[in-house]
Amino acid sequence: MGMMNRICKPYLDKFIIVFIDDILIYSKTPEDHAIHLRTLLELLRHEKLYAKFSKCDFWLTKVQFLGHVINARGIQVDPSKIEAITKWENPKSPTEVCSFLGLASYYRRFIQNFSRIVVTLTSLTRKSVKFEWGPKQIEAFQILKDKLTHAPILALPEGVEDFVVYCDASHTGLGCVLMQRNKVIAYASRQLKTHEKNYVTHDLE
Repeated sequence: MGMMNRICKPYLDKFIIVFIDDILIYSKTPEDHAIHLRTLLELLRHEKLYAKFSKCDFWLTKVQFLGHVINARGIQVDPSKIEAITKWENPKSPTEVCSFLGLASYYRRFIQNFSRIVVTLTSLTRKSVKFEWGPKQIEAFQILKDKLTHAPILALPEGVEDFVVYCDASHTGLGCVLMQRNKVIAYASRQLKTHEKNYVTHDLE
């Protein structure tokens, strides 16, 4: 992965994404894609690297990549991951809670107020807290599963204009949503740090 990132560095996050030995090329138009594809193939040839043709897919309008499905409509959670979430049973230990939160956190940008929802779950992962799976934890666990299995399709950013961030703050956490032309790009949230709990709402926002 290090070598591929080094080789593709001039084009990373411009039209190339590298993950281990997988390379994703993305473009806005077919004309751009032809240029981007040629650029990468010439780069690989220059570095004497080869792509196995049987493992390559070209000119796709929909891609499954790193647990997401991306197409012209936007980006959404991979259906195979949703199936795993729906089958997840109630955790019986802090380790199992951590495993679930690890998967859920990967998709937190799809969930409004994610950090507030998981407060009662994250508390169970602390060594100083006795593990007790009660009604509040069951409710939070189910809400999170429901939101993940019905996660929205997030819009892909277009250009650099017309972005708006809406913020919300309370004494349980911070939340915001990034939008562009009335379309949700991503949600973000986090729990308050100890010293922040003394701040007034205006300062938190």
